[in-house]
Amino acid sequence: MKLYVAHRAPNPRRVTMFIVEKNIEGIELVNVDLNAQEHKGEAYRTISPLAKVPALELHDGRVLTETRAICTYLEGLYPEINLMGDEFEERAFIEMADRRVEHYLLAGIANSVRHTHPGLAALEQPQFPDFGYSQAQKVREVAQWFDHVLERQPWIAGKRFTIADITAFCAIEFAKLMKFNPGAEGMPALQAWRDRVAERPSAKVN
Repeated sequence: MKLYVAHRAPNPRRVTMFIVEKNIEGIELVNVDLNAQEHKGEAYRTISPLAKVPALELHDGRVLTETRAICTYLEGLYPEINLMGDEFEERAFIEMADRRVEHYLLAGIANSVRHTHPGLAALEQPQFPDFGYSQAQKVREVAQWFDHVLERQPWIAGKRFTIADITAFCAIEFAKLMKFNPGAEGMPALQAWRDRVAERPSAKVN
C-alpha cells in the first residue's frame, strides 16, 4: 500500500501517527508537495480527484481518501493495538469524541490558518482574514471546553489513548501557526495532556 502525505499538514499526520501507534509496517509514504501545487496536478488528481491528502492506495489499485475512512480501514486490517473501540458502545463514544475534535477544533484551526497566515496565501485564494480571525476566537472557546473535559479524565475520549487524542494533538500542533498555546492562555489541563502526547514515539513522526 502507498500513503500519500504532505509535510506539516495535520490530516496526513493523523494517519501517520495512527500507523505508528498500531505498529503497522510496510506502507510506503509518498510525499505530495503542496507548496508546489503538486496536489492539483493531473497525476495526483487521478489518485485523489478532489486534490486532497492523505490518500491510501490499496494493493488492488483502489484509493481511499478522507482521514477517518483510512484509519477505519487500517483498524480493520490491524485490529490491535485498538484505537477506535472494542465493541459498538465504546466505538460510538470514541467516534463522538473524535468527531467533536475534527469538526469543532481542527476545522476551526484550519480555517483560521488558511485565511490569516501569509505562508498559506498561495494555497488559499482568496483569503478572508476577518473570517479567519473569527474562527480563531471560536477555536479558543472550543479549546476551553476541551480543557474542562481533560480536568475530569486523562484522555480525550475517556480512560485510554484513542484516535481522538491523535486528532486533537495534530490540531493543537497545527494551531501553533495561529499562535495558540493552551498553557499560556489559561488551559493547564489541555497543555498537560498535549505534553504527555508529545512524548509518545508517534508524535515525533511528521
